[in-house]
Amino acid sequence: MRSKAPLAMMEQMVMLLVFALAAALCLQAFTKSDALSARSEARDRAAALTQSAAETVRHCGGEPEEALREAAELLGYPYEQEVLRADYDAEWEPCSGGVYHLTVRAVPSGVPGLNQVRAAVETEGEVLFALETAWQGEVDAHEG
Repeated sequence: MRSKAPLAMMEQMVMLLVFALAAALCLQAFTKSDALSARSEARDRAAALTQSAAETVRHCGGEPEEALREAAELLGYPYEQEVLRADYDAEWEPCSGGVYHLTVRAVPSGVPGLNQVRAAVETEGEVLFALETAWQGEVDAHEG
């Protein structure tokens, strides 16, 4: 009569292999979930910063360049070459040359008296969040 020990050993090894595969899949799911959570948090922060900057520029009103300059002063951001810009590190603290880059610049609206800016937060060449906002400016009655 032959021993059943090798059969039991094979069964145990198959169960161990199945357990290892299940554990690897769970670990991969948790890792992917953490990455998605971090990305979602970054997009939420980017949305809040972008909206705040765009609304501040719109509140300042007037011509886009004037509004950008005034908003930069209010927010404490640098304004150079017709672009309001701010950099943030990985913890979303203001810094120079950070990971996240907020930019706000004027864009042509194509409609007389309608001023428009585009605000965006980018990281590593990828736009996390962007929006455009517009406001009515003064129109010269003699233009036409």
